[in-house]
Amino acid sequence: MDNAISELDQIKRQLMTLHRPKKPKMLVVDDEPDNLDLLYRTFRRDFNVLKAESGIRALEVLGIEGEVAVIISDQRMPEMKGTEFLSKTVPQFPNTVRIILTGFTDIEDLVDAINSGQVYKYITKPWDPNELKMVVQKAAETYEILKQRTEELDRAQNQIQLLATIMQTAVDYPSLEASLDPIATAISDNFLADSCILQLVEENVLIPLQGTHTTGSAVENWLADDPLVREAITSQTIQGAVNIGIDTALASLPHYQKSGIQAHLTIPVIHKGRSIALISMQWKQPCSLRPDELTTVHLAAQEVALVLTSFQGH
Repeated sequence: MDNAISELDQIKRQLMTLHRPKKPKMLVVDDEPDNLDLLYRTFRRDFNVLKAESGIRALEVLGIEGEVAVIISDQRMPEMKGTEFLSKTVPQFPNTVRIILTGFTDIEDLVDAINSGQVYKYITKPWDPNELKMVVQKAAETYEILKQRTEELDRAQNQIQLLATIMQTAVDYPSLEASLDPIATAISDNFLADSCILQLVEENVLIPLQGTHTTGSAVENWLADDPLVREAITSQTIQGAVNIGIDTALASLPHYQKSGIQAHLTIPVIHKGRSIALISMQWKQPCSLRPDELTTVHLAAQEVALVLTSFQGH
């Protein structure tokens, strides 16, 4: 078990290196070009700043760029008020933090927007640059907290659903052979793998009995030739490469070159100290898993072991 955790930690470090934090995105919206440029210059050092000259254009930008951490919008703009624009962003981007700039006393609009959770703060024009920077810094921190909580909740729900689905195969399918494809599918779908193979192991050797799932046309099984697979089975620890393109030893192997696989996790399924199966998850791009999702991978392998061995008593 300690070895397994050590290997998990190593792969987590690989994932953390691969997913280094990028500048958060910010969208600034103002119909006055000078204000738009000033906002851009103020925040470009710390943010990836997107600009829009109207609420309509801002919605188009969000449609292309996706979620941003912070939106700063002027209130008085032609065609669409800032509060109206911001209200349209809430359903799709609930975690985004919204700030209104106003040079007028539109108290009723602002109070309604703040009370409904559509606006985090309002700043009067002309604004104090230092005050605005402090507000935006707090807004960005708030966004990160909201995003983290949302992701944690989503992961917890996904983990519960995956483990329940794996366990349910012992009830829904009449034999070990029939359960393999559904388990591979559940794992592949949960972790957005391009291919997943669940293959049985006897005496540390892969045997033909397997289940597969792929988003492509077919799964080519080259696991017997893969050094990660051999190490996973013999060491009984998770092995992986999250970016095969920069791993010279793996990138030169024919099956990686031919298949185009760019990330590969191999997870041994252990029962009573023996490797009884192997889970192979493959992606055609560097691995997008978050480091804490590896805990779910480990738990899933334990659940698979329970399901596979349950059929021995049938």
